Amino acid sequence: MKKLEHINLPFNIELFAKQVVEGFITGKHQSPYHGFSVEFAEHRLYNTGESTKHIDWKLYGRTDKLFNKRYQEETNLRCQLIIDASSSMYYPNFEKPNLVKPNKLLFSVYASAVMMNLLKKQRDAVGLSVFTDKLDVHTPNKTTQRHHRVMYHELENLLKEDAKASIKKTASIDALHQISEMVHKRSLVMIFTDFISNDKTLDEQFEAYKHLKHNKHEVILFYLSEPKTEINLEFNNKPYNFIDIESGEEMKLSPHLYAESFKKQSQNHLKKLKLKCLQYKIDLVEVDINKGFDTILNSYLLKRHKMF
Repeated sequence: MKKLEHINLPFNIELFAKQVVEGFITGKHQSPYHGFSVEFAEHRLYNTGESTKHIDWKLYGRTDKLFNKRYQEETNLRCQLIIDASSSMYYPNFEKPNLVKPNKLLFSVYASAVMMNLLKKQRDAVGLSVFTDKLDVHTPNKTTQRHHRVMYHELENLLKEDAKASIKKTASIDALHQISEMVHKRSLVMIFTDFISNDKTLDEQFEAYKHLKHNKHEVILFYLSEPKTEINLEFNNKPYNFIDIESGEEMKLSPHLYAESFKKQSQNHLKKLKLKCLQYKIDLVEVDINKGFDTILNSYLLKRHKMF
């Protein structure tokens, strides 16, 4: 996120998303991967002798290269962004998360805003769904400016939620089945979650993902984590009182005594997730919430490249 990563909340979500996308596009144009940048940025290299009518002079000022703006008459893609907003998504910063020290929910909100801006640039349709133990928000994928304003408003509301005001458990199965039935046309479905759920088994969770696939949707699961403490248990060498934010269950222990065995269990869990995703042809992307949004954007570009 470069300079923007040092800006604390509140910060305009739409402005932030625009700057992240513009920076990403510029970086792609400066890289050897011009094929990707042409597809998602709606630009193509200017050829000598062509009319200068459609040259993007602002982009020229940033890159010192000439690109023609590319206009598209039709929507190429429909995308549904889905956010898990259960209480576990407030980890690890429950009090005042910011862009330097985010929690999973804040990361999901800003990542979704970034994707919305990128899709808008391509005139692609985008919708937003939010679930906890039920489907809390669902907007169908559209392209209008008014629709984008509604989605930004919903994202802003998520940031205003108090992590400790009410316990919001995760029950993704019913919500995802509902979304599967409500998204009528083939779409790219991007889900932001930490896979911490009250759903009984992994097999049951994947029944919902299978429903999405059965309805011809392409699915990317963004598996959000804060590896330093969630996987590696990098705490000080002293006892801690751990509290399950969704169940209220408490446990006092010294993390360093369990670090090795816990890491093995985490690796086994991830292995099972990967096998399930491979079985059902679902993209699983591991995301460290402390490392910005390039992983999200690059995963989208690769998926789009395969779809078209």
